[in-house]
Amino acid sequence: QLQASGGGLVQAGGSLRLSCAASGRTFSSYAVGWFRQAPGKGRDFVAAISRSGGGITYYADSVKGRFTISRDYAKNTVYLQMNSLKPEDTAVYYCAAKATIGPPSRYGGGYDYWGQGTLVTVSS
Repeated sequence: QLQASGGGLVQAGGSLRLSCAASGRTFSSYAVGWFRQAPGKGRDFVAAISRSGGGITYYADSVKGRFTISRDYAKNTVYLQMNSLKPEDTAVYYCAAKATIGPPSRYGGGYDYWGQGTLVTVSS
């Protein structure tokens, strides 16, 4: 089970850190992705990180240089640090996971488990 948290209201230029915590499984064996869905739009890829030892991260062009995905193995948690936030980053953010030895997927269909979503609102 995945639990996403850390969303909230922030002004443009501000920062937030989202967390994706796993229970009931060894998270280090899973690739993890973050996706977002803005009001009235489809779900978009944001960032992804490979399982332990993979060393692979991917970012959407729209967040590259502003967002950083990382994992804390001791806490069984994956983070999405979001800096220099823009109003267009406003969305519900979801984390997803898949047990795989391959690279993480940029597509939602590449994940088996999803968190419930956390709302990020960036005001101008």
